[in-house]
Amino acid sequence: MSEVGVLDKAMAIVDVVEFQPMTASAIARRLGTSVSTTHRLASSMVTHGLLQRDGAGVYSLGLRFDSGRLALAARPLLTALRDKTAETTQFWVRRGDLRLCLESVETPHELRVTLATGTTLPLSDGGSAARVLLGETRRPGAEDLPWIESISQRTVGVCSVSAPVDVDGRIIGAICLAAPVPRVATTLGEEWGRTLAAAARALGERLAL
Repeated sequence: MSEVGVLDKAMAIVDVVEFQPMTASAIARRLGTSVSTTHRLASSMVTHGLLQRDGAGVYSLGLRFDSGRLALAARPLLTALRDKTAETTQFWVRRGDLRLCLESVETPHELRVTLATGTTLPLSDGGSAARVLLGETRRPGAEDLPWIESISQRTVGVCSVSAPVDVDGRIIGAICLAAPVPRVATTLGEEWGRTLAAAARALGERLAL
């Protein structure tokens, strides 16, 4: 063990579940650690995308280890959506208390909303993609929303609409369409919400294969 004990334990968990997903109890037995400590660390690793946990409590490698595949799968759908709407499209994923722009395809317009691939923003900023990643599309006792809109919420003069990318019942990301407010006749949701939601569903289906 190095002096960075927590990191060593986290990497030991990664090594264990890389080829054989298992529960926290099974991980603890394999590593000779307590179940409570293993569960706390594994839960934190889920928050940061290093692990994912299914409904049966089985842990496997998280989406952070699969960023390249996610970006590659999203790129053609984002490009097609940009070509159809003529506005900037983005694919966002959660990274702890932040959101990361994993892929961005810019509008051809000179006046544009620009957030480059690799940009990180706090989830607390209130943008539509942040709200999707925080689960606002999932409301107990109500039908899931197909998309969420934001108008001058994070940045004055900018509007956006985002839809969840769902893989096996988990929101793993958000597809976002962003534009300057003056260029939108009604709202982005009214104009492109259904198209955006269809693209998000298509990406989820592609990633589930």
